[in-house]
Amino acid sequence: MTHFPTRYYFVCVSIVIFLHLSFSFWKGDYHTPPSISYLAGKWPLNTKGRDQEPVPGSPASIPHSYAHSHAKANATFVILVRNSELKEIVESLKQIEDRFNRQYHYPYVFLNEEPFSEEFKRWTGEIISSPAYYGLIPREHWYQPDTIDEARAARMRHALQADDVIYGDSVPYRNMCRFNSGFFYKHPLMQQFRYYWRVEPGVKFFCDVTYDPFVFMEQNNKTYGFTISMYEYERTIPSLWTVTKEFIRRHPEHLAPDNAMRFLSDDGGNTYNLCHFWSNFEIGDMNLWRSKAYTDYFDFLDANGGFYYERWGDAPVHSIGAALFSSKDQIHFFKDIGYRHEPFQNCPQGNDHRKGKCWCEEKDSFTYEGYSCTSRWDRLYV
Repeated sequence: MTHFPTRYYFVCVSIVIFLHLSFSFWKGDYHTPPSISYLAGKWPLNTKGRDQEPVPGSPASIPHSYAHSHAKANATFVILVRNSELKEIVESLKQIEDRFNRQYHYPYVFLNEEPFSEEFKRWTGEIISSPAYYGLIPREHWYQPDTIDEARAARMRHALQADDVIYGDSVPYRNMCRFNSGFFYKHPLMQQFRYYWRVEPGVKFFCDVTYDPFVFMEQNNKTYGFTISMYEYERTIPSLWTVTKEFIRRHPEHLAPDNAMRFLSDDGGNTYNLCHFWSNFEIGDMNLWRSKAYTDYFDFLDANGGFYYERWGDAPVHSIGAALFSSKDQIHFFKDIGYRHEPFQNCPQGNDHRKGKCWCEEKDSFTYEGYSCTSRWDRLYV
């Protein structure tokens, strides 16, 4: 047997120690050696998303390679998007990654009523810094229910079209509003999460988000967060408040003791002033939507058929639900998040603008214009 010089043992041991320290430093966690999945994740082509659905109720499956050093919330971005909107959603993803998520690595859930294409998954996977889940919406959650009288619904659609109401004749738009109102949080891919941030194709994020809004929501017991509020187009929801009042009459036990009814009504709930949070941006606690109060409310609305006989939007439905079934101090105005969904935007002011390194003009903000309800919110509850 060939003699192995003692000095070589020291060389080998030194190399092992050096490699261990190097990898530990590279990983940023000395006490946890780098995993194979982490090392694989360093390669640029490791961007493939996930199609399989996790076990409902299981914790979010986030590979250690994506973990951030701060204490994270059980949260995800949720995106309802079609394959044809690939360019627009890539632009949104690039901005939310650059302004926030490249530091925090929260996962994404993409939802579609049709299967996502391989091209869609490849492009979105290459943009983001965290896991992605691609889900198909169950047919019963998307399409017009059989209980709807189609002849009546068609007459109402034609009437709204004749009045030049936007999306007045669109069934897919109604499907989307109903899905966002009562089903997105029931999707199997969403069951592993509690908090969500809704992102849409073609939106802009103007400013650095220098803290974690999910953790803020969790630590401060918030249920709903918004950036823009406005008045709804009354022609689309003529009976929504009447149906809501009937629900309240039947279920007064569901109203939160210190609710935000004054944001919705100028006369103690007799009439609706049409104020609502613009739901294309929302950060929320899905425990609110999963509660018995909101579940009973949505089921009551759905049975009425107003999503199809009129054109009820998810924005007023979510706003009414959040305002009535949460305490007023559980709803938060994210004034420091710069956001635009055509044609309106929130541009942070003063120190928030400087701190966020925003590229929007402070004077160009819808937030406190006449058609906005945000000043009403501030006057009542801030």
